[in-house]
Formats: sequence, C-alpha cells, structure tokens
Amino acid sequence: MKKLRSLLAKGLERTRTLWPDIRRSFRWVHAAARILKNTAGRAADDVETRYTRLLAEWRDRRETCGTLGDAVDRFLKVTDSYRSGLFHYLRVPGLPPTNNDLEQFFGAQRHHERRTTGRKVASPSLVVRGSVRVLAATLTRLAPISAQDLAAVDPVKWRETRARLKQRHHARVLRSRFRRNPAAYLADLEQRAFQQQALPP
Repeated sequence: MKKLRSLLAKGLERTRTLWPDIRRSFRWVHAAARILKNTAGRAADDVETRYTRLLAEWRDRRETCGTLGDAVDRFLKVTDSYRSGLFHYLRVPGLPPTNNDLEQFFGAQRHHERRTTGRKVASPSLVVRGSVRVLAATLTRLAPISAQDLAAVDPVKWRETRARLKQRHHARVLRSRFRRNPAAYLADLEQRAFQQQALPP
C-alpha cells in the first residue's frame, strides 16, 4: 500500500503542470454532457440552442485550455460533423440518444462469428448473406423460432430475398475470377462486347 501511494504521489507530481488545463477543459465537456442529457426535459430546439451557445463560447475561449487546444479542436470538429443528427432523440419519441446498444449488438455478433469460424475478420459468407444471417442470429437469441413461424413467411418476399442473395453471391464469384486471372477475365469481356456489336440491329 505504501509503495502504491508513493507511485501515485510521484505520478501526480510529474503531471502537476497538466492538471489546470485538464480541469478547465473538462468543465466544458461536462457542461456539454449535461446539456445533451437534458434531465430538465427541455424542447429539442432549446437544447440545440444551448449546446450551440456552449460550443461557440468554447471556440472563443479555446486558448484557455492551454496544452489541450488540439484536443478541443478535435472535439469541436467531430461535434460539427455529427451536428445534423445530434438532436433527433429529442424529437422522435423512444429514439435512444446514442447508438451504443446497436454497437454492442454488432460487437456480440462479431464475437460469435469469431468463436464459431476462428476468423479474425468477417467471413465471405457473412459479407454476402449478412442481411439475413445477422437478423436470424438476433431473432434466435431473443426467442426460439417454431415451424409455425417459418410457415407464416410470405413466399414472394422469401423468393425476392433469395434472388438478392444469389445476385450478391454471383457478383462475389465474378470478383474472385477477376482476381485469379485478370487477363482471361478481361479477354472474355472483350469477346462478349465484340459479339454484341456484331449482332444485327
């Protein structure tokens, strides 16, 4: 315990000059978080106005952040890039303020994919069939799928989905053919183009 205290004291002493800038800058970050959290239940336009005012003030007083000036610039730049969709959660009832749950969902999907395939990157089949595989994996985790559920599927929509998957698979096959032998692939395309030009109108 004594050694730990000594290490902490040494670390605080060596970083002593950085703390005033950190304290000043994080006041702005916490103020931004409080506005976005909107515990007072203000209207979306009011929240947006207050947030815009805070960022403008932060820009005007950027030099007070000292060594963290570049970090402040980065924060303001990223915030500006997300500005158009930043307040939708206040205008649409039930819309979550962040996509953290969605990121966790896809992260869990990647984790299961890695465990079952041993791959560190997405498998080719996931790239081609991801639109149905991810949905199927999610639904089966939430509740078991019965034969009655499968029988209730619209056959027309099922055929349309199959056709889309087949088209994606075909496009992937063509890309792999090109990678294996680009010269032969391009020669085949040229020959087909010449044949079409030679056909009578």
